[in-house]
Amino acid sequence: MKFLSDLTTHSSPWLLLALSALGLELCALFFQYSMDLAPCIMCVYQRVAICAIILAGFIGFWGCQFLITRIISYSLWSIGAIWGLFIALEHVEMQANSGSLFFSCDIIPNFPTWAPLHEWVPALFEATGDCGEISWQFVGYSMPQWMIVVYGAYSAAFLLIVINRLIHAKKF
Repeated sequence: MKFLSDLTTHSSPWLLLALSALGLELCALFFQYSMDLAPCIMCVYQRVAICAIILAGFIGFWGCQFLITRIISYSLWSIGAIWGLFIALEHVEMQANSGSLFFSCDIIPNFPTWAPLHEWVPALFEATGDCGEISWQFVGYSMPQWMIVVYGAYSAAFLLIVINRLIHAKKF
């Protein structure tokens, strides 16, 4: 599959990655501000993961012809997709065991002291909801369950492309 191997050396697939993740971020803001669904701490962490994918896409879009830029983009993409998947899985577990004392979420995000995103951009990263509450469903699945699908797709696409890149390309 040489096509998949060469995909990330062109700017348009990176732009598609960035715009798809940006669309998800805008959907999250729509849910928050138009539908009054308060994001919980796990939702906020998932937003950060989506932001990493957005950043990966835009960096790849602008510098896909350079190896170092692609490596940075691959790193951000993998971190956002895989970390987001783990957080979504944990969030689903919290919702399934919302009555348990072992599954509770923090009130204040645990961001590094050098990057308090909830203070810098509270409209996007401030948590005001409850992790155990299921306030939205589509075809019987909650938002974090849908995010498992989303992050699973981003992770699978990343693995498929990188494995093909390693197999078929002389340069990563």
